[in-house]
Amino acid sequence: MARRPQDLLHLLTQAERLSVRRVRLVLDEFDCSIEAWRVLHLLSDGEGHHMTALADHAFLPAPTLTKLIDQLVDQNLVFRRVDPADRRRVLVQLTPRGMRRGQRLSRAVRADWGESEPLLAEDEEEQLKALLDQLAGALERNGRVTTARAEGAVGRAR
Repeated sequence: MARRPQDLLHLLTQAERLSVRRVRLVLDEFDCSIEAWRVLHLLSDGEGHHMTALADHAFLPAPTLTKLIDQLVDQNLVFRRVDPADRRRVLVQLTPRGMRRGQRLSRAVRADWGESEPLLAEDEEEQLKALLDQLAGALERNGRVTTARAEGAVGRAR
C-alpha cells in the first residue's frame, strides 16, 4: 500500500460509490437521502446521540448536519433535548414516527441487498469488515487524518 496508495484509494472509492448508488436507488423511493438514512440508523438504537456523533456517522460537516436535523425535526422524525449529563450539549432522538420510518428504510435496503446473490461469502464479508476497520483505525491513529466534521463531506443532505 505504501508504494501505490492511489490503487487502494481508487478501489475503495469505486466500491463506496457503487454501494451508495445502489442504496440511493432504494432510498429515493422514500424521498430519503443517504445522510438522513445514516442519522436515522444511528438513532435507531433508542439512545440519544450528540451532534458530534451524528456528524461522524453521517460523514457530514456540522453546519450541513444542523440543516439535516432541522429538516428531520420539521418532518417529526427526530427531536432535540438537552443532555442531562451536560446541559451545554444537545441530544437528538427519534420520535415514534422516526423509529417507524427508520425501520421501513432499513427493511427496504436489506430486502434490496438480499434480492440478489450475496456479493461476498459470509466469511469474506467479515474479513473485509475487519480489514476496513483496521485500515480506518490505522489512518486515524496516524494523526494526519481527521473526522468528517473537520474535513467536510462529499454528500449533501436533501
